Amino acid sequence: MNSKTIPKWLAAALCAATLVAAAPAWAEMSAEELAKLAQNPVGNLISLPFQNNTNLNVGPEKGTQNILNIQPVYPIAVNKDWNLITRTIIPIIDLPSTAPGVPSASGLGDINPTFFFSPANSGKLTWGIGPSLTFPTATDSLLGSGMYSAGPAVVAFLKMGQWRMGVIGNNQWSYAGWGPESVNQLTLQPIINYNFGEGWYLVTSPIMTANWKASSSDRWTVPLGGGFGKLQKFGKLPVNINLQAFYNVEKPENGADWQLRFQVQFLFPK
Repeated sequence: MNSKTIPKWLAAALCAATLVAAAPAWAEMSAEELAKLAQNPVGNLISLPFQNNTNLNVGPEKGTQNILNIQPVYPIAVNKDWNLITRTIIPIIDLPSTAPGVPSASGLGDINPTFFFSPANSGKLTWGIGPSLTFPTATDSLLGSGMYSAGPAVVAFLKMGQWRMGVIGNNQWSYAGWGPESVNQLTLQPIINYNFGEGWYLVTSPIMTANWKASSSDRWTVPLGGGFGKLQKFGKLPVNINLQAFYNVEKPENGADWQLRFQVQFLFPK
């Protein structure tokens, strides 16, 4: 039959059916398979994590700071060989008074989008490289740097049996803005997961930072700890939930002693 004789609605239906048939059968994936997929920061997976970080004993007043990071991840197929993975951090911050006479503040922090160009057909090792940006979107000067910043970002992720291991890192320098100080900061996040089955896993993913503008004694924040998680399906919707606790073995003078992290990640596999 000549394609010109096929009604448009029938051609559209056939096209949709072909796409559905060709799509990965993620709905049939086990909880363990979905958990492993969710642990890959550059996987072919749309996700919406809500990561809540509670920092304890902040500043001279030993207050409690809370940061809710909304972190949408969206992969885009550039061509058959390359994907563009977009990862954006939108922080909602509740900051207590850090010293006598210093007010508390709550609101939106500085938004940080990162773009990784990653090979579409990788094996056990997945990697990506691209730019990381920070925009001075904070609703209060206490909640952000007041500077536009940018720098290179890299990610690498290894799949090995029940283990999933990787690292995400970037260094940013400020180039414009109205903040009181320029920015030169490293962010490094190692990721280690061990999967038990049925969606259960152990995890450690501390976020380490180095402020290169600070004195050597106030430069590093290095958390040590970890926790556990579970991939659970609610109907057809996979949800990845984990809880971690960290102690800062190295921190600035007024940095937090402890951090409690609770994350709920909604998954939309492509």
